[in-house]
Parts: sequence; C-alpha cells; structure tokens
Amino acid sequence: MPRDPKVFLEDIRLASENILAFTRNKTRDDYCRDALLRSAVERQFEIIGEAMKLLLQSNAAIAEQIPEYRRIIAFRNILIHGYFAIDNHVVWDVITGQLPILHKHVAVLLQSL
Repeated sequence: MPRDPKVFLEDIRLASENILAFTRNKTRDDYCRDALLRSAVERQFEIIGEAMKLLLQSNAAIAEQIPEYRRIIAFRNILIHGYFAIDNHVVWDVITGQLPILHKHVAVLLQSL
C-alpha cells in the first residue's frame, strides 16, 4: 500500500528542521571541524533526498511542486555514493542557502494538502 505523500513531505520538513537546529549558531568553520555535526547533517540530508525520491515515485505532481527536486535527490546520491569526495563547504552553502527555502516551501505545501 503506498504511503500518503504527506508522510514524505513531513519527513523532509522534519529532517530540514533538524539540520537547521543542529547548525544554529554554528559557523562554516565549526561545521568543518566537527565530525559528529557533519555526520548528523549528512544523515538528515540523506533522509530528505530519499523522501523526495519516494515522493516523486508515489506522487510526481506533488514532488514537482518543490523547486530543485531532482537536485535534492542527486545531492542525496552524492552523499551516499560519493562520500569520499564530499566538499564540506558545498554542504554548508546548501545549509545556509537552499535549505531554509526548502523548509519553508515544504511547510506551506503540507498546509495546502
């Protein structure tokens, strides 16, 4: 039985909220120096990407309302399969640039469903 698309959106919302909480009051240097923080953030990004992939499979019309949904899935794949080449500065830029936008967009989308 397919899962309700709201479940995937809620997974994305919660994981993005976790990342924002983990990195609150942190700097790029803090992030780069803290292996535990990086591991926690990367795991949450993996959840976001997997939930996005499953959302796309279960309800493409909803997934396609999220800007950059394919790039989100690709980012998850890089974190998992290209773990040896992760650029912490790129991850930090995603946290500070795109993640707050994704979090807000998903929250609005959840409210509209």
